[in-house]
Amino acid sequence: MAQRKPVVALVGRPNVGKSTLFNRLTGRRTAIVEDVPGTTRDRIYGESFWNGVGFLVVDTGGLEADSEVTTTKEDRSAGSAQFLAHIRNQVQVALDESDAIILVVDGREGVTAADQDIAELLRLTNKPIFVASNKAESQTARLNAVEFWNLGLSEPFPISAYHGDGVGDMLDVLVTALPAYPDEDSEENAISIAIVGRPNVGKSSLLNALLGRERAIVSNIPGTTRDSIDTELIYDGQPITVIDTAGIRRRGSVEPGIEKYSVLRSMQAIDRADVALLLIDAVDGVTAQDAHVAGYVLEKMKSVVVVVNKWDAIEKDEHTMDAFAETVREELKFLRYVPVLFISALTKQRVHRVLPTVLEVAEARNHRVSTGDFNNMLRTAYDAISAPTQNGRPLRIYYGTQVSVAPPTFAIFVNDVDIVHFSYERYLENRLREFYPFLGTPVRLLFRAQRREQST
Repeated sequence: MAQRKPVVALVGRPNVGKSTLFNRLTGRRTAIVEDVPGTTRDRIYGESFWNGVGFLVVDTGGLEADSEVTTTKEDRSAGSAQFLAHIRNQVQVALDESDAIILVVDGREGVTAADQDIAELLRLTNKPIFVASNKAESQTARLNAVEFWNLGLSEPFPISAYHGDGVGDMLDVLVTALPAYPDEDSEENAISIAIVGRPNVGKSSLLNALLGRERAIVSNIPGTTRDSIDTELIYDGQPITVIDTAGIRRRGSVEPGIEKYSVLRSMQAIDRADVALLLIDAVDGVTAQDAHVAGYVLEKMKSVVVVVNKWDAIEKDEHTMDAFAETVREELKFLRYVPVLFISALTKQRVHRVLPTVLEVAEARNHRVSTGDFNNMLRTAYDAISAPTQNGRPLRIYYGTQVSVAPPTFAIFVNDVDIVHFSYERYLENRLREFYPFLGTPVRLLFRAQRREQST
């Protein structure tokens, strides 16, 4: 599993500029900024880096003095009470998991009753708290920042999240308060699994089936799981961390409102995982959204097991499973090396095969090929077909070696990297997989120029 980074939570009442500060800290426009109180309803994660210290930033929904927010028409039509309770819970979870907290206040408005109430909540956390007096673009607003001493938290920093003024001064102090987390691999050789897929394919049900008990809320409402849920278990002596995630849809298909924010949590889970369980609904079959989710996983070079859920709902004969597996491999052409399992999380059918397959895939992800064996494979592959040429100059392969695992990465030294066509790279990868399958695991080939001419 990747090293854990410290977490910094941004909290405050609505429309004080938390999302603008989030975008400033993460260096990209991830949070949606609108001049509408209550726009951010779920936690939003992003990565930041300052003075050599990396940390995660969490943007949260706004709180008001009576723990309510101004909701949109969309919220009211869906039942605002549900959303208000959800926001309050999201902020509390963000506070619980954070290592430091930035309370964002409006420096032009001064201290409000809502700021006082939030300060009372923050004092109970016993976490380092930094007060950011935002919108301090004018000299008057900067001087007025001293008013926020009245919150009884810490020295207020006058900043402009929009322009960046004063943000660096605050970060200089903040990063010194963050704990240093050791590499989790050095503490425990746990395998991390992210359960990913479209909304309503049964991710939480699979988690419960794997655990044999209720751990996540199971519902037939897409998007019930807003955030990742980590669960630790031991299987066959192997520590495993299972991450249940919110459903992912294509960027263009994400509905406005609360589902818009669930994608970031899923991306966070995929980034942390070693192996992704990609769930597909057997009733719906393979969809374009499934392929898009797979694309997200492979962008991060994660290992994959395709799990076809709800298999109990399919009318079938002795040929149905093979035909469906072939369809999966046809639709997800770049996942042909990935194992396909057919289960029913509801009835527990074949669920017992999921974790053993994960262990096989994790072993492949960390497998090393000796330099001698790899070069024998390269020599055989090079001699088997004509190498590509460019302007009459043939590609020469000198030697290669595996440089890392997770994912398996190989450096191949050639006379000219420009001659390497993508089809030849795919050919070499296929020959490598004939030698060692690397079950469910992407392989990275890196071509490096070597200044010498000789035969392979």
